[in-house]
Amino acid sequence: MGDGAKMRARLRELLGGGAMAVGPLLYDGLQAKIAEAAGFPLVYMSGAGTAAARGYPDVGLITMSEMVANLRYIAAAVDVPVVSDADTGYGNPLNVWRTVREYEDAGAAALHIEDQVFPKRCGFLAGKQVIPQAEMIAKVRAACDARRDPNLVIIARCDALAVAGWDETERRCRAYRAAGADLLFVDGIKTRDDLDAYARRLGDLPLLYNGQLLPVPELARYPFRLNVNATILEVMFRTLQSSMTELKASGMVGAVRNRTYDFVNDFFAVLGLGKIRELEQRYVS
Repeated sequence: MGDGAKMRARLRELLGGGAMAVGPLLYDGLQAKIAEAAGFPLVYMSGAGTAAARGYPDVGLITMSEMVANLRYIAAAVDVPVVSDADTGYGNPLNVWRTVREYEDAGAAALHIEDQVFPKRCGFLAGKQVIPQAEMIAKVRAACDARRDPNLVIIARCDALAVAGWDETERRCRAYRAAGADLLFVDGIKTRDDLDAYARRLGDLPLLYNGQLLPVPELARYPFRLNVNATILEVMFRTLQSSMTELKASGMVGAVRNRTYDFVNDFFAVLGLGKIRELEQRYVS
């Protein structure tokens, strides 16, 4: 559905507007279609979610080709921009170059590269390590040079907060911006104090915030261009976990027993069955 160049131009418009752009974290086409139907102007393809959907924790076990394949499905499913996790870029600056080309071809409107060592781990897990600042600067430069569409948004993610504190994090973010990054993304913001420090120390730069420490209307007062809401992954996990447990224990899921909606029609409507039926009428005798 989505045209890559069109979606990249649309994301640039969103980021250049006066309001903070908001998108949910997800990892497949169904979730993306639900988000689009709910009215979100963009979606975010999660590396942690993509790994989880394949049965792995987010510790660097998913390859670039797996991520690109998943991105291609999501970008094709919706007509909104897709912002995507690109982990560490899967190697050195040359690997980053190819990663950017592959993500752009798959329909990404934006991607972020992080300054962790490889194998990486989820930004909220303990034990992260970061590469030297100079190595990450080379990756940022390679990412910016590799894009063919100048509207592709390159996001530099900094994981130094948990490793070295705010002074090092600020120094790195400013260096990554100087190297050409369009947005900066400090991961591991866990408290309101962290959030306030993020805005105070780096608020003059274009920032992405990943989390839900405050409701969106309150977050909108902060100098963030983009907010990725990761709580959807938690809700999906807890809902599936509790429903599976209930089904095993009682033989039925109570929420389904008492439903007041038409699941089949709602489900296939979100998946675009109506458009498929139109195509059938047009092409199938």
